[in-house]
Amino acid sequence: MIKLHDKYFEPYLTEEQIATAVKKIADEIAADYKDQVPIFVGVLNGAFAFVSDFLKHYQHPCEVSFIKLSSYQGLTSTGIVETLLDVSEDIEGRSLIILEDVIDTGRTLQELVHLFSHKNIKEFKVATLFYKSAIYNGEYTIDYFGMDIPDKFIVGYGLDYNELGRNLRAIYQLNQSHMINLVLFGKPGAGKGTQAEFLKEKYNLKHISTGDVFRYNIKNGTELGKLAKSYIDKGDLVPDEVTIKMLRDEVEKNPDASGFIFDGFPRTAAQAEALDNLLESKDMQIDATIALEANDEILIQRLLERGKTSGRSDDVDEAKIRNRFDEYSQKTAPLRDYYEAQGKFHVVNGIGEIDEITERLHTVINQLQEA
Repeated sequence: MIKLHDKYFEPYLTEEQIATAVKKIADEIAADYKDQVPIFVGVLNGAFAFVSDFLKHYQHPCEVSFIKLSSYQGLTSTGIVETLLDVSEDIEGRSLIILEDVIDTGRTLQELVHLFSHKNIKEFKVATLFYKSAIYNGEYTIDYFGMDIPDKFIVGYGLDYNELGRNLRAIYQLNQSHMINLVLFGKPGAGKGTQAEFLKEKYNLKHISTGDVFRYNIKNGTELGKLAKSYIDKGDLVPDEVTIKMLRDEVEKNPDASGFIFDGFPRTAAQAEALDNLLESKDMQIDATIALEANDEILIQRLLERGKTSGRSDDVDEAKIRNRFDEYSQKTAPLRDYYEAQGKFHVVNGIGEIDEITERLHTVINQLQEA
């Protein structure tokens, strides 16, 4: 297992498997072009290792050039392909073979075809070391490929994650099991919001607050926001399936996150099960639920002090505060049982200096990452 930036990657393909795939492509192209002098165009930066090894196997006359394109940022394609370096040689009437490191959706390939469409070349072929056929939606034929691989994010042998990993000799794939997905519990005043901010920065987590998600969808008039508002306007509770769909959208909007902090959801065992089902559909899971626990009397004093500046009426009335505590305890009890049965419930002392509490949370999460 290796770590690049904030993510873990596990071994996927060995040097020997890569070498076999490279030789396979070289042999197939040689069979078709040994009597010509084709121009090979490597796509930088990812294909530099592939092109170098390919040429060692291709023992016939050829010319080599490079073009640099960019369509990736982090783990995801931006959908915008930028040409950074163009092929300057005279290629009219010549056979041109693109050498790519990996072809997935086909956006980059589409741009390459466009770049060479006006060059009056004799023949245009595409060769890629790795081909993700399951997600390829381009209209152009992939003429040669070394290996057909599933849609997993890979690094090594020229491929990178935010520029790291290109020099690895083998191929590694993103290890989803090292994503950290948390449910954060705590009575009002326990410091959930403060600690969530620290955690999301340190571990590259996305903080999903159900309240914030509802407000965003309603304010922006999304279909789910309109649906939720229709229930709220009638004084009804928003059905769990609507909330789950909102959370699903939030998860899908943040593919680069190393995990998620769910705050304000789930509130019932049924919601916890629904959240488990959502994450399971995306090959993810809740790794831990963490409850920030503190003495009621200390929290009451915190809230009363906060109420002097927060403007919240329920922060200045001790009776209302105690009612909120009772409601929290009633709702959290079955959730505690649900997650304890899975071995995922953790309690952290929420009293002390902010950095002390943060360190206690780090201890729990670091143990999860090392497991």
